[in-house]
Amino acid sequence: MTTITNVADLRELARRRVPRAFFEYADRGSYDESTLRENVRALDRIKLRQRVMIDVDRRNLATSFIGQPVSLPLAIAPTGLTGLQYGGGEILGARAAAAAGIPFTLSTMSICSIEQVAAACDTPFWFQVYVMRDRGFTRELIQRAHAAKCSALMLTVDLTIQGQRHREVKNGLAVPPKLTLRNAVDIMGKPRWVWNVLRAPSRSFGNLAGRIGGDSLTTLSQWIASQFDPTLTWADLAWIREAWPGKLIIKGIMDPRDAKLAADHGVDAIVVSNHGGRQLDGAPASIDALPAVVQEVGDRCEVLFDGGITSGQALFKALALGARGALMGKAFLYGLGAMGQPGVTAAIEIIRKELSTTMALCGQTDVAAIDRDALW
Repeated sequence: MTTITNVADLRELARRRVPRAFFEYADRGSYDESTLRENVRALDRIKLRQRVMIDVDRRNLATSFIGQPVSLPLAIAPTGLTGLQYGGGEILGARAAAAAGIPFTLSTMSICSIEQVAAACDTPFWFQVYVMRDRGFTRELIQRAHAAKCSALMLTVDLTIQGQRHREVKNGLAVPPKLTLRNAVDIMGKPRWVWNVLRAPSRSFGNLAGRIGGDSLTTLSQWIASQFDPTLTWADLAWIREAWPGKLIIKGIMDPRDAKLAADHGVDAIVVSNHGGRQLDGAPASIDALPAVVQEVGDRCEVLFDGGITSGQALFKALALGARGALMGKAFLYGLGAMGQPGVTAAIEIIRKELSTTMALCGQTDVAAIDRDALW
């Protein structure tokens, strides 16, 4: 494949270059994957309003997230195991995002640590945190993010208990990778991936050094079940706020009642997200939950969107339904797995170009002015 025209092309290239266990970790969802599919189908059902004879020669795609200027209403979502899609993947993603003028979010479950990414990148990034049973360790993670000058903390609240992802169980997904005959043959057929991972600064969870591994926990899902804290409540925002003095984003909001509670607690932004169809299978598409959340919070906090952003058209639809911007997860990982940093740049620029073209054909000239009237 020599010509990349859309994110689907990047996905196909990543499928060929990344070992099956790690590609399917990025690509698939939980249980029967009905919510994973619905994220895409619901966006496809929304139709755009074509307008003509409007001067659209100059189009503004720039806006801001939580006071931070961005060149495009897009951020890179937090994704686990990023450095096992491509060696040093977190660093490459952060560099590509900085060059494009958009935020990068580093996951707690990253391969490269907070400190490794901060040392390799001049631009501050966002840090996503999960609350562990060991609250002291969670505080330590937050303090490390503050010391690294991260510009926002993103608290993910929809993975206190993991929805089963059948592919991960069948693939025996573990970090570091455990060699079986099946995945050894698969990995041997991916020499580019092996070379890049071997050269990377880290091959296990950099933020969790000394806290994961051993023979008693053979899979990632087993470790998450033992460490993530299902007792997390809104009351925990008090000590999180105490530990984190900067901008706070909550990711995983789908219900207007939860959106109201988040706004009542003074968070700076929320992310409407069903975890990419990787948690509660049978939940609605994120795009179907977005309008009610936007209506509930009004201007009390910013609303970002996550779930199916693999094109500029999808991003346009989220903006039209009230999101200030969106996060891309799978599209980022496809680009990374396909070509490393140039692939991430390609994914961002594909979405930027598609958004700009869609704006022109819908008679829109400013991302901040796109509203429901742009939809059919």
